[in-house]
Parts: sequence; structure tokens; C-alpha cells
Amino acid sequence: MAYVKVPKDLSKVKTKVALNLTKRQLIGFSIAVLLGFPVYLLCKNFLSTDISMILMSIVVLPILFATLYEKDNLPFEKHLAYIVRFHKAQKIRVYKSKSIYNTDKEKDEIKGITPISKMALSTNRRRRIE
Repeated sequence: MAYVKVPKDLSKVKTKVALNLTKRQLIGFSIAVLLGFPVYLLCKNFLSTDISMILMSIVVLPILFATLYEKDNLPFEKHLAYIVRFHKAQKIRVYKSKSIYNTDKEKDEIKGITPISKMALSTNRRRRIE
């Protein structure tokens, strides 16, 4: 009897469009063909076949890499955007926090909130307002 594993997380399953390729892969491969084939034909007239194939490969490989690369379920463009944003950001980050206990008294009086400083613990360990 045949045994087929079904993944528990179906969000990682990608739909195949044609030739068992995803839509992203079809678009990337078609762009690579549209750029690589003319480069080969133009270079073949002036250079040898081997060198024109190498030039075509140099043109096509970055496109194929960007098409096939995926890390943490994110495509290459998003990782590249994260890397650029990281290098543009400030290198020294200052920790800033706002304490919930340090509030403006005027805002508290308007809202009708009793400040923490007026609160005290009673003998039975419950907070009571004085």
C-alpha cells in the first residue's frame, strides 16, 4: 500500500501552475530565457560558441538565483530589502521605555485615574485607595 506524507502546515505548500513550476518560477525562467537567448545569438557572431555560452550564463545566473532563492518562506527581494534597511539604519540604538507609573497628573485628573502614589497596601495585602 502506498504511503504519502501530508504536511501538517499547509501554508508552506505552493500551488503549481504549469510544468510542475510555481508562477514565480515560470516568470523568472521566462525572463531568463528572454535575456539569455538574445545575448547568446549576438555574441555567437563575434565570439566563439564556448565564450558566448559563458556570457549567457553570466547574464542568466543572477536571474535564476533571484527566482529560486527562498529563506524562511521569504523571496530574495524581501531579504534584499531587509539587508538594505539594516545597513541604512543607525548603528547605535538607544533603549527607551516609558514607565506606566510616570504619568502626567493633569491627564490622570481629567480621566479620573488615581495615581499610584496615592495607593497603599492594606493589612490584608489588597490595594485600597486612601
